[in-house]
This record gives sequence, C-alpha cells and structure tokens, in this order.
Amino acid sequence: MTEESKNVVEARAVARYVRTSPRKVRVVIDLIRNQPIDKARTILQFSDRRAALVISKVLNSAVANAQNNFNMRADDLYVKACYVDEGPTLKRIRPRAKGSASRINKRTSHITVIVAPRKEA
Repeated sequence: MTEESKNVVEARAVARYVRTSPRKVRVVIDLIRNQPIDKARTILQFSDRRAALVISKVLNSAVANAQNNFNMRADDLYVKACYVDEGPTLKRIRPRAKGSASRINKRTSHITVIVAPRKEA
C-alpha cells in the first residue's frame, strides 16, 4: 500500500430497504457523483425526482458522520462514491380478466453515499 492510500479517511452512510426502484434512484445518484457537497445539495434540492429527498438525507448523514467521527470540515468534502444496490422485491398479485392474475414487483433499494476530503493540489 502506498502512503496516500493509508491516510485516506472516508465517511459513509447507507439507507436500506428504500421503497423506490433502483433504476429510478440511479438517475439522481449519477448527478451528484464526484461533486462537492454544497453543489450536490443544490442539485438534490432542485431535482423534482422523489428519490432526491431520500438521497439528500443519506448525503447529510454521511457529512454528519464525517464531522462527528473523523473531525472533517463539511466545506472540504466531496462525494467520492455513491451507488444503489437492489434490495428485496415485494411480490404482489393484480387480478386480471377471466380469473387470471398478473405479478406486480414492488422493488426496494439500498443507497450508499461515501464522502471524503478533497485533495489539495
């Protein structure tokens, strides 16, 4: 391991079992990846997607973890990584014509946001 990789401190926050499809959440997550915290918060604030509210909560939690656990300043942080994994799917049945039924999949997501201090060049 190099010297730089040993000293990298990052804070994370995870929201699990969020009742939104991962495909819908990834659209918003892609907007804030590698952005400074203040710009990421602005993007989420003005996004009209429902997932933006949950992602902003996770982002604020990751920043709070960085401040409280690692004594980092919020001004120096950026979104190092963020990703969405698929959670368990709730399977429901919808009645259809002639006594048949069709499946409805209610998907869930696990949202992870990782923040780290910016490298000063």
